[in-house]
Amino acid sequence: MKPIIIAECCQNHNGDKEILKEMIHEAAANGADYVKIQSIRSSDLTHRERFDEGEVNADGTQKTIKRPYQAEYERLQKLDLTLEQESWFVEECWRAGVAPMTTAFTRSVVKDIKDLGYEAIKVASYDCASYPLLEDLKKYFSTIFVSTGATYDDEIIKAAEVLRGTNFHLLHCVTIYPTPLEDVHLRRMSFLRKLTHQVGYSDHSKPSTTGLWATKIALALGASCIERHYTVLPPDQTRDGVVSITPSMVKELREFADLSRFEMMEIIKRELPNWEMTLGKATRPLSQAELLNRDYYRGRFASKVDEKVIYNWEENQQL
Repeated sequence: MKPIIIAECCQNHNGDKEILKEMIHEAAANGADYVKIQSIRSSDLTHRERFDEGEVNADGTQKTIKRPYQAEYERLQKLDLTLEQESWFVEECWRAGVAPMTTAFTRSVVKDIKDLGYEAIKVASYDCASYPLLEDLKKYFSTIFVSTGATYDDEIIKAAEVLRGTNFHLLHCVTIYPTPLEDVHLRRMSFLRKLTHQVGYSDHSKPSTTGLWATKIALALGASCIERHYTVLPPDQTRDGVVSITPSMVKELREFADLSRFEMMEIIKRELPNWEMTLGKATRPLSQAELLNRDYYRGRFASKVDEKVIYNWEENQQL
């Protein structure tokens, strides 16, 4: 079975329906299996004051990242997609001949999007350990992709237990944006294979400096699916542009993924002799950068019911 390629539009559409339409059709034409958006609601953004200015430890090291709430809210508000626009997205994917997918960032969103026709659902790294969210998703979606960046081993093991009975995929991911080749730790996929045979890689390396090598090596190492941020705009015109690939790069990955693993590895060894630097470790402690990102992004969004904030990981909280 050929590897799955997921073109992650994230918010590279800049809230523009015509740009998103172009992204869908270009991804489909160049061999993507899924085109994915993000069901983000700016109204679900949580205000945690310690991130407004950021915090620094006594020794001068960073304690929390700086991400002021108001500026982030205003940025996201311009990128919101309505339910009607998401429904259009699903049908436009069908018209283009590609499968539609989205990421659910809150439990309340799950109920909103469950009937829109998405063929699969994605769970972001920071929600891998949000077990109530996983339980909610199991009720409505049979195919679930879960990124595992900035998540501890025992949390991933429990997530796999929660997802038993579904067609779930675990994606290795390093939550450093962009990720240097020496930090991608592709051996991590071997740990995930203990939990499911469907193991892929969500790549945040920087195409302008490291090409598609991290993705290609992951494919040669047996990744069953690949997710890449994707854009049709110049890199400086979107927030995620620096880690995003273009339609021609989608085509290059599709053609590479369709080779035999022997052919893949022959190309890698010939063109990137020091490729083994990407292997890293199967199990390792999270880096400081990953811990800082986990601290901010886990809890960045939450369901809000009757002025009560309900985080995705909170047990026994009914929506």
